[in-house]
Amino acid sequence: MTDEDRYGGYTPMRAARFYVPLLLQAFSQSLTYPLVGAIASRGIFGVDELTAFTQGQIAMFFLGAIGGGLVTTGMVFARTRAGYAAFRTLNAGMMCALIAVQIVCALGPIGHWVFATLFKLPVHLATIAQQTMLFGAVMQASFFLRNVPLVALFNARASAEANWATVVRIAATFACSLTFPWIGWTGANWALVALTGGVMLELTLTWLFARKYVRALPEGDSTPVRQQFAFTLPLSFGSALLAFSPVVIAIFVGRSANATDMLGVHYVTLGIANPVSFAALRMQTVAIQFPPEYPGDRRTLAFAIVAGLLLGLLPFLLALPGPGSWYYGTCQNVPPHMLGTALLVSGLYAFIETIHAVRGRIEGLAAWHKRPRAVMAGQIAYFVTLTLSAAGLLALGAPGWAIAVGAIYAAPLATIAAVYAALKVGR
Repeated sequence: MTDEDRYGGYTPMRAARFYVPLLLQAFSQSLTYPLVGAIASRGIFGVDELTAFTQGQIAMFFLGAIGGGLVTTGMVFARTRAGYAAFRTLNAGMMCALIAVQIVCALGPIGHWVFATLFKLPVHLATIAQQTMLFGAVMQASFFLRNVPLVALFNARASAEANWATVVRIAATFACSLTFPWIGWTGANWALVALTGGVMLELTLTWLFARKYVRALPEGDSTPVRQQFAFTLPLSFGSALLAFSPVVIAIFVGRSANATDMLGVHYVTLGIANPVSFAALRMQTVAIQFPPEYPGDRRTLAFAIVAGLLLGLLPFLLALPGPGSWYYGTCQNVPPHMLGTALLVSGLYAFIETIHAVRGRIEGLAAWHKRPRAVMAGQIAYFVTLTLSAAGLLALGAPGWAIAVGAIYAAPLATIAAVYAALKVGR
């Protein structure tokens, strides 16, 4: 029995009921990072400590992104008991291998080279970034373990239950962001404690919600673990390239004029742009659950465009002096001389969500057609375009914030073109 037989085909209302919980989940998950930013930026090094904390997380998420294709793999193959068991084995193997690499890199000279030499952080900030990467292994494991119940929930179209687990996570993190500074628990280490506790709570609830759907999985054949791994590799390789993109931008912005301030603006504005962009990218899951029902069916494309435009309202509102000054100036502790640039950049990010929603839709269709290489082609195009755009803008003498904005817009447009071209060639 297909999903269309079991749950019904595409209608805007069905797609919205499925997507809105995913949107809230992605947004609230990503929102936890700017929330704990208020803890990190009140450490002894101020907003510079937030920069070090963020760069430590970027390195950690780069390794985690090597498993970034696992949820998509599970949505395609873990639809029977045997397929689910094989997926669980694959997920556990990749988790153990990547966490071991993360710990070794954080403890050894590699971490110092990355943060002190590549990122140009002073020694005291490089040490904070290394500690964030090392102790972030617990949070990384929690993210991998969460993949398994998430797949069961998404395949059952129970996105609302996955969202409730995330709502509890965001509430717990928000409570920490208020209480930790009040009792003097500030800085990068306490920010990581707040993040990790919320993720572990979310993991627990997700497992509890998913149990009934796992028990209801039908009997059937399974795609072997090695074949699921072969499907995951192109997706994961591309995800790793995407996760490395903030590193690329930081490298170029760090070499622009007034680099410290520009990096601060870059990270604090991405704290809003990234959550809504990740929410837009959840259109991948919508495209998998509601594939085309007839040749030329582009109804999910229209749905993606409308959703992206609505998502862009948040960074636009935070570009206005009132709410923007409150969020960036009061909540995120951005100094007054950087505030105007932060508001400008926030406004410029108002349309990036529409591009990401369209991109998510075509990537989801490629995964549904079991064309992971098409997705990988798009993500390679993303990384190459991002790098060339940032390098070109730096060579032209553009300010750091313009380097970031220009590259972040150019890269997903290149992704859309590459995936469409790859699907057309392979058709």
